[in-house]
Amino acid sequence: MSRRSAVQSLSAVALGVAGLAFSTMASAADTIKVGVLHSLSGTMAISETVLKDTVLMAIDEINAKGGLLGKKLEPVVVDPASNWPLFAEKAKQLLTQDKVAVTFGCWTSVSRKSVLPVYKENNGLLFYPVQYEGEELEKNVFYTGAAPNQQAIPAVEYLMSKDGGSAKRFVLLGTDYVYPRTTNKILRAFLKSKGVAEADIMEEYTPFGHSDYQTIIAKIKKFASEGKKTAVVSTINGDSNVPFYKELGNQGLKAKDVPVVAFSVGEEELRGVDTKPLVGHLAAWNYFMSVKSPANTEFIKKWSAYAKAKNIAGHKDKPLTNDPMEATYIGINMWAQAVKKAGTTDVDKVIAAMAGQTFPAPGGFMSKMDEKNHHLHKPVFIGEVKADGQFKVVWKTPGPVKAQPWSPYIPGNDKKKDEPEAK
Repeated sequence: MSRRSAVQSLSAVALGVAGLAFSTMASAADTIKVGVLHSLSGTMAISETVLKDTVLMAIDEINAKGGLLGKKLEPVVVDPASNWPLFAEKAKQLLTQDKVAVTFGCWTSVSRKSVLPVYKENNGLLFYPVQYEGEELEKNVFYTGAAPNQQAIPAVEYLMSKDGGSAKRFVLLGTDYVYPRTTNKILRAFLKSKGVAEADIMEEYTPFGHSDYQTIIAKIKKFASEGKKTAVVSTINGDSNVPFYKELGNQGLKAKDVPVVAFSVGEEELRGVDTKPLVGHLAAWNYFMSVKSPANTEFIKKWSAYAKAKNIAGHKDKPLTNDPMEATYIGINMWAQAVKKAGTTDVDKVIAAMAGQTFPAPGGFMSKMDEKNHHLHKPVFIGEVKADGQFKVVWKTPGPVKAQPWSPYIPGNDKKKDEPEAK
């Protein structure tokens, strides 16, 4: 080959490579990437997998309506596998390699705490869809689940009321990590403010994935036999709920004797449990599948059709909806509205546009993002477990409740601002 021919060939190759690179960049520019950061394996998969599918359903809906800013949304799904350090690695991958505009993800507070430095350092945007312990307010996070005053405090107030059984003693039972321990710190302070003595509070923790609840439930029975009406407040998370509720049934701990109110158990977690012995036990959430509203009828119908079309395990035959699914769905739709309002996916401009966003929630109310504190205003529902694994609503707030990220029961919180500090 002559020198001239060689140069021409190399030039052609170079142009081809440059063309391919340009084509790839143009293709990437044609979509808006959306990160999905949920455990699809490990102890938390029982709860988180369905949230990944909820994000994908919402993305399909938005794309069917023309996408955002003339572009289609492109999901980037990763599996942090219930491994808390891996959450941070996957978050960094989403932000620095995949260049996602937003992330929907995390369930446990330990996973959220793991990724927070990554989102702050890279000025990313995270929507967190699960109830949590509060005591946090970050510029880069929108919290679409409940703060303690939107779940934990009303639930315990209900247990203490005549309708809830007039409980005088409390078992605070949780998985051993930040959410249960901080929530129980708040609840201890709340109970103390109501005159409950230290001797009337029992606190127990088990590790993630714990499966043997025989000894703990025997201790609860003994504690409850000591003369005062006793209730259990459960912050057990993940697949440990299945053996916990099975053992509750095995030992005959019935709701009329010792009611259990759960903060992390909904329709999905009860799927694999015989719920007949659990009838009357309670859960506190901001949404139940059984809530009657035209918006919820439509939400369940859409989810059922999507689950069948996508052949989603479990849901194709028995589609269930739950509170974190609703919170996820509200979050992605509010983000889409904020992007349209801002005219860009620029994180700082979208954060500004999120203030005051509203969206008709499946639960039948107008959901609103607070103007300042990055939390939704949410109603509170307390439901009793029914024999079919659904919940009968036995108490609810008159309307949405504004979140208090900083609990008034923690000393010094009255001096903290109800809005994230600008960095």
